[in-house]
Amino acid sequence: MSTPKSVAFYTLGCKLNFSETSAIGRQFEEAGYGVNKFDEGADVYVINTCSVTDQADSKCRYTVRSALRKSPDAKVVIIGCYAQLKPKEISEIPGVDLVLGASEKFQVLDYIDGISKSTGKAEVHTTQVHHANSFEEAFSFGDRTRSFLKVQDGCDYKCAFCTIPNARGNSRSNTIDKVVAQAESIASKGVKEIVLTGVNIGDFGKQPFLSSTGATRFRRKEYFIDLIRALDKVEGIERFRISSIEPNLCTEEIIDFVCRSKKFVPHFHMPLQSGSDSILKLMRRRYKTELYQDRIDFIKLIMPHCCIGVDVIVGFPGETEEHFLETVSFLDALDVSYLHVFTYSERANTAAMEMEGVVPVEERRRRNAVLKALSNKKRKAFYEAHLGEMRTVLFEQSKTEGLMTGYTDNYVRVELPLDLEMINRTAEAHLDKLNEKGNVTASLRSLV
Repeated sequence: MSTPKSVAFYTLGCKLNFSETSAIGRQFEEAGYGVNKFDEGADVYVINTCSVTDQADSKCRYTVRSALRKSPDAKVVIIGCYAQLKPKEISEIPGVDLVLGASEKFQVLDYIDGISKSTGKAEVHTTQVHHANSFEEAFSFGDRTRSFLKVQDGCDYKCAFCTIPNARGNSRSNTIDKVVAQAESIASKGVKEIVLTGVNIGDFGKQPFLSSTGATRFRRKEYFIDLIRALDKVEGIERFRISSIEPNLCTEEIIDFVCRSKKFVPHFHMPLQSGSDSILKLMRRRYKTELYQDRIDFIKLIMPHCCIGVDVIVGFPGETEEHFLETVSFLDALDVSYLHVFTYSERANTAAMEMEGVVPVEERRRRNAVLKALSNKKRKAFYEAHLGEMRTVLFEQSKTEGLMTGYTDNYVRVELPLDLEMINRTAEAHLDKLNEKGNVTASLRSLV
C-alpha cells in the first residue's frame, strides 16, 4: 500500500490545541507529506478536537463531513481531548478511520499506513489518561505573526465542571532550558511574538519521576516566575504574552515582573468563572472573589494601562438569579477589559453532573447574553481610554481586502490601510478613533 502524500488539519478549541496541531504537521512534513489547506482536499485529514463544550460531538461530525466532501477517499484521523474522552462514540461517526488518545496522538504517523477505508470500521488506540505522563513539545508556526508555545500540559485541579484532567492527565511541564531553546528556534524563524500556553501554566515546573514502587509520580523542580525571567532574555522575540493564568497562581511577584519586563506585554487573562463565592465553592475553585479583586487592583495599581481578560461561566448548577446578579455586579465594578463568557454545559464524569439546581437552558442563554453585553461595554471603554495614545503594534494582514490589523502591546485591536512591507513588523501607531466594527483606526508614525 502506497503512503498518501498530502495531509490537511482542522483544529477545534484552545491555543494549546493549535500548538499541538502545528507540531504534528511538522512531523508529516518531515515524513514527506505536503500540507494542504483544509478546503483544498487531501489524502489524510487530521482533526484535533476539544471537549470544553457540549458541541464537541456535533462540531466533530460536521468537520468530518466537510473533509469527505472535499476528498471522499481521504483517511480521517481524530485526535485531541474529545478523542480521549469519547473514543467509542467518535469511532462510530461515518467516515472516521482512526481515533488516537492523549498518549498516542503524537505517534500518528506510526498508524497511518496500517489503516484502510475498505473495512468500514475505525481503529481506536487509546489508553487510560494516567498513562499520559510525558511532556510532548509543541509550538505553532507558519500561519501567524505569533507562535503559541506549549510550556505545560495537564491539570491537577478538580474543578467541578471540567473534563480536562480526564482528557490530558496530570500537570507536567517542559524544562526551562528546553523552553528557552524552543523560543530561540522560533525567533530564528522570524516570529516576533510568542504566546505561552498550557492547561494550567501557573503550575509550571512539575516533572515526572519513578517512585520506589515503579509508579510515575510528579514533583516540582522549577517555577513559572523562573521561566518568564529566563524567556525575557531571549534575543529576537519582541513580545511574550501569557495566555491564561489562574488567579491563585498569578502572584504579585509575577505581576511585578511583567510590569518591569521589556518583553512581557501588559496583558493578563485570568479565569474568574463566577462572581459569587457560593458558586465558586460549588465549582471547587481555589480562591474567593476577594483574592480575585486583590489581583486586579494590584495589576491596575502598577500597570493602569494593562488589559485584563476574564473567563466566566453562566448557568452552573445551583446558580440562582441572586447568584447571577452577584456576578454581574462584581464584574461591572471590576476594572477589567473584556469577558469570555461560557454557557455551562453538562459534561460526563464531572462532579457538576450530579449537582442539584439545574438551570434551564433558555435561562443560561439569557445570562450569557447579559454578560456578553457587559463585555462589549467593557471592551469599548478600555479602547476609548487609550485613544490619542502612541502604542506599539505588531501588524498582520487582515482578511478584509486592503487592510492590515494588529494588536497593541496591551491588546487593543487596530486597523490600518494595507502596507505589505509592514506585515510581521512592529511600529509605533497613534490610536485615532473607534470604527463601526468596534476596532481602533490608527495612524502609523515610525518603525521600531
